[in-house]
Amino acid sequence: MKIASLLSSGTEIAVTLGAESELAGISHECDYPDSIRHLPVLTESRIDHMARSDIIHMQVQERLIKALSIYNVKTELLSSLKPDVIITQHQCEVCAVSFSDVCNAISDLVNMNVEIVSLNPASLQEIFEDIRRIASAIKRNPETVIDKMKSKIEEVRQRTASLKNKPRVAFIEWIKPIFIGSNWMPELIEIAGGIPLFGESGKKSHIIEFSELVKSDPDVIIIAPCGFKLSQTEKDLNLLTSETGWEELKAVRNKKVYITDGNSYFNRSGPRITESLELLAGLI
Repeated sequence: MKIASLLSSGTEIAVTLGAESELAGISHECDYPDSIRHLPVLTESRIDHMARSDIIHMQVQERLIKALSIYNVKTELLSSLKPDVIITQHQCEVCAVSFSDVCNAISDLVNMNVEIVSLNPASLQEIFEDIRRIASAIKRNPETVIDKMKSKIEEVRQRTASLKNKPRVAFIEWIKPIFIGSNWMPELIEIAGGIPLFGESGKKSHIIEFSELVKSDPDVIIIAPCGFKLSQTEKDLNLLTSETGWEELKAVRNKKVYITDGNSYFNRSGPRITESLELLAGLI
């Protein structure tokens, strides 16, 4: 079997399920584990991912308004690999090749008999369901992986259950504009011993004004821009810290502001979400 993964979390799921040797191609954002980086890269970005967060947002919005794709599928390379399964996503066209992109690419390859697995998780339970869907497509048993993940989650839950005076947590997954993490993030924050502000479990992430952050005055602020490594976040941090009122925030005064690797953790809906939870619990 040959697997083409156009989604970083999909690649991690396939590897964790024991199918690394069957991966034939990956996306330009697939970087974990290191052992898959030699594989053919099947996608490329049409926006500058090294730009400032406000400029990236502007570029994305311009393309979406014009109904243009943010990413490009290398159709000829994909065709040459002749995959049996393609993993992509339905949820967010900003951070992975969209389902429509893949369908358009496949329509150009009418002789290709391929199963498309499109992921769309909005909660921990749906992450488990997506692992099962990939496992079914690539003929693997997912239950050992899922049981291990659930065991780690329950361990954290038990450790934080008795906490009193739980801190109110603002989880920021984009710096400018300020996007508040939703989907599975409020769930993770609660398990990790915090009270999530703004975000709602199972709902899409959304924009808030800085004035709303000031008004809520969180006890803890965690900044993990989607797709950004720590160095990128550090470079863009002034877009947030230069706002009037930043220094007066309780989390800032109490040194409870943290930046984390959003590229590797929190935003990826795969097996490492349990490591994200453990990191989150440590910060809270």
